[in-house]
Amino acid sequence: MESALAEIEFLALSSNRVAVLEALTEGVHTRSELADVTGASQPTLGRILRDLEERRWIARTDGGYEATATGRMVAEGMTDLLAIVETEAKLRPVVEWLPAESMDFDLGRLRDATITVPSRTRPSAPVKRVNETLRRAEDVQVCSHALNEGTLETVRERVVNGQQRFKGVLSRTAIDALAEDDSLRARLRELVAAEDATIRSHPEEIPIAVTVADGRVYLLVRDDDGVLQAAVDTDDPDVVSWAESVHERYWSAASPVEPDTL
Repeated sequence: MESALAEIEFLALSSNRVAVLEALTEGVHTRSELADVTGASQPTLGRILRDLEERRWIARTDGGYEATATGRMVAEGMTDLLAIVETEAKLRPVVEWLPAESMDFDLGRLRDATITVPSRTRPSAPVKRVNETLRRAEDVQVCSHALNEGTLETVRERVVNGQQRFKGVLSRTAIDALAEDDSLRARLRELVAAEDATIRSHPEEIPIAVTVADGRVYLLVRDDDGVLQAAVDTDDPDVVSWAESVHERYWSAASPVEPDTL
């Protein structure tokens, strides 16, 4: 293991080494082309090429240099490792609150996710991120333990105007909370009565808040006290498939909400 870690360290200590090796996995490159890719000086590039040749990760050809089979294997592994570490660094601020027990997909699928966190100047930034999408989305699925006033009004307006199709499953407590307020109850009743909206009530508390809007997933992440910590959104196919399966699971165990029951 120590020798393997030493080789990883050898690559990790120089972004130019990684760049050269990755470039040569794509095809033959001359020294001048590699200099353009890395921005390294000729003496530095010469040392890099010698070191990679000694490890038999690259070989000289008539046209320059190219990666060997083992060089391509190492480059692929390094690329994967970098992607994993980059994803971990992105998720680190919110990982303790992610519903990991129910997220049955590789967390690496969140590499390109957008993470929106509250700030002093924008404390509601995560919710606004989701609502901005709802204002233009045509197909929306929601599975949640809550539905805030802003989201309800955005969805109601879009659905009533024929601009959106909405399918939501909410915890019974979320329905009851909205029904306790006369204004919110009226808006919820109008939404439920709309032709392009279907809402179901789940008897138990839904532990997550997931929205799928036009093929993009939005996950609202809360801490143990219920305080919103972030919105995580992505259009990765595996994550979308997961979100749709979560929605279907709660949907199938829920009961339809009718206007006259509110």
